[in-house]
Amino acid sequence: MKEIKAIIKPFKLDNVLTELHKIEGLPGITVSDIRGFGKSKGKNAEETISEGLHELVPKTKIELVVVDEISDRIVDAIQQSAHTGNPGDGKIFVVDVEKVVKIRTNERGIKAI
Repeated sequence: MKEIKAIIKPFKLDNVLTELHKIEGLPGITVSDIRGFGKSKGKNAEETISEGLHELVPKTKIELVVVDEISDRIVDAIQQSAHTGNPGDGKIFVVDVEKVVKIRTNERGIKAI
């Protein structure tokens, strides 16, 4: 199993969700509004939020846990549908998941996804 986290520009969320829904076996997704900065520290961003002395850029975080077999398709779908070619497009992180437990049923592993 893999956990996939992607930080994208908020206006690309609909594009990303449209592409993800085309992938058979997509178990579910968590979406959060976040803010932060990358190497450019928000200097090139069209929208920044002042947090005291610091400028933060609004972003959207997508999180999924999926079976290994579809992880590359999901990463490709996110990369292609979130891409603008401009600074701040975001990042995708993929990590191995050791264990998943569904709280309601106590199912474990792939059945819990």
